[in-house]
Amino acid sequence: QVQLVESGGGLVQPGGSLRLSCAASRITFSRYTMGWYRQAPGKQRELVATITSGDITNYADSVKGRFTISRDNAKNTVSLQMNSLKPEDTAVYYCKAGTLVAYWGQGTQVTVSS
Repeated sequence: QVQLVESGGGLVQPGGSLRLSCAASRITFSRYTMGWYRQAPGKQRELVATITSGDITNYADSVKGRFTISRDNAKNTVSLQMNSLKPEDTAVYYCKAGTLVAYWGQGTQVTVSS
């Protein structure tokens, strides 16, 4: 059974930084497009960033220039470095492996508040 386990969420003040990590197991990690998505209360889940097996990245306009997605195929992990955080970044952040056939983590809460 595929497992994706997110970590690194928490409470941070506006302008601060957080780094999320997702550890994957039971998949051939290097072959998968990996992504981070988020869901705020009362809103639909939305794409934050993705990274392909060839390290091509894609970002939502709302996070471009502030967030960076990266992967470490040796450790089967994908990370999301989040800088200059804003209150509107508050959400549960989910890790996703794959595209048409996809696996999801359980999510980690990020709260940006003073």
